[in-house]
Amino acid sequence: MADLTGRVALVTGGGSGIGLGSAKALAAAGATVAVMGRDPARLERAVAELGAARAAGFPGDVAREEDVERVVGAVVARFGRLDAGVNCAGTGTLGPVHRLAASEWTRVLQVNLDGVFFATKHQAAAMVAGGRGGSIVNVSSIAGVLTHKLMSAYCVSKAGVEMLTRCAADELGEHRIRVNAIRPGIVATDLAVPLTSSPALVDNYLSLMPIARLGTVEDIANAVLFLSGDDASWITGQVIGVDGGHTLRMGPDVSLMLR
Repeated sequence: MADLTGRVALVTGGGSGIGLGSAKALAAAGATVAVMGRDPARLERAVAELGAARAAGFPGDVAREEDVERVVGAVVARFGRLDAGVNCAGTGTLGPVHRLAASEWTRVLQVNLDGVFFATKHQAAAMVAGGRGGSIVNVSSIAGVLTHKLMSAYCVSKAGVEMLTRCAADELGEHRIRVNAIRPGIVATDLAVPLTSSPALVDNYLSLMPIARLGTVEDIANAVLFLSGDDASWITGQVIGVDGGHTLRMGPDVSLMLR
């Protein structure tokens, strides 16, 4: 397992799901972990699980740049450095392209794409200022490369995350900052409940996977931990699929959940 003793990580969306799982993996590897999210009560519970001696919660909305800048600044002020950023905060919506409300499109893009940009921007700025390099891991989705019916806003946002990751990696390598992304398949989290609660849709997902099971937050957290540590010191600009092989085939038929 990676040894992150003495390092400081900031996880957005760290109060639950993949974010909390990633925070736990980082903390178990010795890192001090800051978690950011919109729900203070959820953050408080997360810090209790992580251990208050080596974790702290910072409320904020990744869709608001001023919140992200404030939280990154607070993390550096409290812990003296920032070595790893893990950007998991996300949301979704369902609706056909020809009837999708502009407000829903904007909401999803603001959280999933703008939020990752703001986090990457300010995490990288702190790392450049620190002069020690670092690692940023963004969470994408198989929906970034495979169409999902009724999920156009989500798909577009994740496709944007993957190109942002590659561009940032190209620019930040000279500062010894690595930027990579994880591309999860369907994982049983609160965000995925609309999908995982439909037996027909789950069966469709599983039929498209060589390794046919739902993912766990630990599956994703293990990949995040690898990319955050020194074992990945020559890996940057990559998008690693953790999806049971789903992207070897095709996207699911999300419309099954409505039948």
